[in-house]
Amino acid sequence: MRVLIQRVAEARVEIAGALRGRTGPGLLILVCAMEGDTPELVAPLAGKVAKLRIFADEAGKMNRSLLDSGGGALVVSQFTLAADTRRGNRPGFSRAAAPETGRALYELFARALADLGIAVETGEFGADMQVHLVNDGPVTIWMDTDDRG
Repeated sequence: MRVLIQRVAEARVEIAGALRGRTGPGLLILVCAMEGDTPELVAPLAGKVAKLRIFADEAGKMNRSLLDSGGGALVVSQFTLAADTRRGNRPGFSRAAAPETGRALYELFARALADLGIAVETGEFGADMQVHLVNDGPVTIWMDTDDRG
């Protein structure tokens, strides 16, 4: 699985002009299930995201996690994180999981974060969404379960 994490002051996702999900201070997490991903990958990745120390402590150092800060998470599916740009000018997305698998793993990831006590809102899998955010820092981090070695 791939996630792109953005520390945000606020974020929201809209579908056809209607608010679907939002968070105040916390994380916007873009999620892509890759071909071959399994449910066993989800909980460890969600735990790593929740415990990643990227929020400022009293001294201004990035030393607090999402769990420590009490922030929320807006989780949005984004299959384009699977883009393969090695050939030509049109990205390929064949490395993304099939839609049924992608949806199941995306929903499982959101639930795994919520099970850790994080307030989670989501986009809608497969929908055309408009994502609005105020990146705090900016802090943007890429994580991939293939890098866990």
